[in-house]
Amino acid sequence: MTRPGQCGDRITVVGGGIAGMVCALDLAPRPVVLISRAGLGQESSSQWAQGGIAACLGADDSVALHLADTLAAGAGLCDPEVAETILSGAPEAIAALEAYGVRFDRTPDGDFARGLEAAHSRKRILHVDGDGTGAALIRALAEAVTRCPSITVLTGAEAVRLVQRDGQMRGVLLNDGRLLSSSQVVMATGGLGGLYDASTNPVGNYGQGVMLAARAGAQLSDMEFVQFHPTALNARGRPLGLVSEAVRGEGAVLVNEHGERFMEGTPGAELAPRDVVARAIATQIARGHRVFLDARPALGAGFANRFPGIARLCQAAGIDPAQQPIPVRPAAHYHMGGIHTDSHARTSLSGLWAIGECAATGLHGANRLASNSLLEAVVMAQRAARDIAGHAATGPRGKRPVPTPLPPVAETAAVRRIVSDRLGLRRDDHGLRSAVADLAPLAQGHGPSADPAIIGLAIAVFALLREESRGAHARSDCPAPRTGSASRRMTLDDIMAVAEQQTAQSLPRSA
Repeated sequence: MTRPGQCGDRITVVGGGIAGMVCALDLAPRPVVLISRAGLGQESSSQWAQGGIAACLGADDSVALHLADTLAAGAGLCDPEVAETILSGAPEAIAALEAYGVRFDRTPDGDFARGLEAAHSRKRILHVDGDGTGAALIRALAEAVTRCPSITVLTGAEAVRLVQRDGQMRGVLLNDGRLLSSSQVVMATGGLGGLYDASTNPVGNYGQGVMLAARAGAQLSDMEFVQFHPTALNARGRPLGLVSEAVRGEGAVLVNEHGERFMEGTPGAELAPRDVVARAIATQIARGHRVFLDARPALGAGFANRFPGIARLCQAAGIDPAQQPIPVRPAAHYHMGGIHTDSHARTSLSGLWAIGECAATGLHGANRLASNSLLEAVVMAQRAARDIAGHAATGPRGKRPVPTPLPPVAETAAVRRIVSDRLGLRRDDHGLRSAVADLAPLAQGHGPSADPAIIGLAIAVFALLREESRGAHARSDCPAPRTGSASRRMTLDDIMAVAEQQTAQSLPRSA
């Protein structure tokens, strides 16, 4: 394995999920160093993606229809131009994945087998092995990366700081103290669901890429919008297993322990937008009910053929979905906000691009449309690679960057308690202000909680400033949406300033 100090000024991709691997492959034959904390895809939410990838390829479908569904789900905060650009990239993205060895499920006549998910007006979800899409994509891309001679993979390494000089990217500090020299860095580190007790994300994913970019001075956008998947398997262990929305797309219904179908009178019923379904389930649980997803009438004995991975997940928990309803609960699943980027994946920092879940492109708005995320990951990885190819690497000229001390190994326990308790499905002014007050000292410090606290504080500050309920952000004290609502961009300095102001306002006045 090539050591970082021997890699020169290569393009550096931080993150070994779908977005990171596609970007590295599309940059070939330019030399790339791909940093993966574990094996390729091993600590990536991509691997667990069950539903599939949204692509408007059917004869009854169009980019215009897909865009309309995306904008409706995004609750007024999508960037329509960016969204149209990404959705229009579906044919090229699917063709690229097939070229890398992905084999999407097909109908007997050879067409793509397309599924339906919540808030989609057409069947446009392409899948592999029923519910094994993410794992299949990871396998195919990892094999392609391994075969690609221009990609050096560093496993067991973690980026802990970005290093700049004179406003230019100069390298990535690794957790063993080595500095990987690079003037072109792509952040592809995934989400932040590991900050929540109930989450479908890898436990270690607390938003590292967003933290790294924020510490370097990048603008963040829409940090308050954390999507909770309505139907995580309600069983022991972390992370919680996911029961794909595609199960509801096949006709499964939500019921409580009395068999009451509580979504029946809601527009869209079980296929209403995720935030609507998640809050309806949370309301049932808050009232003391248990909630189940009943697939027996719709799928019965055919459940395991259509959803083999979910069937195995249920069986491991002692549940037979062909004979029993599946116990479910909401869980943190996807982050719509993150590092602000343009349509070419450029961030506000020269030499830094961001792709995948850590990026806020404007596609998702306040609430992600199901299965748009895998499409976004591939399309934006391709666009980033093209953009980087058009930028000459500046190289490490003149003085070397000032040495950066290694931070302590991050600990999330203290931050997770605050985030889970006060930044969940429902929020209010008191809880948000107390979260800011508790997280700010941790974020401003130099202890092991500092890095995760920066992400928790960003969510809390953005949520406090958004005095309305919109999409995935629901405030019991501000239940209605506001006219003219817009996305917000802030740097870490801005976030800290708001936190200090709120803390000062909450202090008792001296006599």
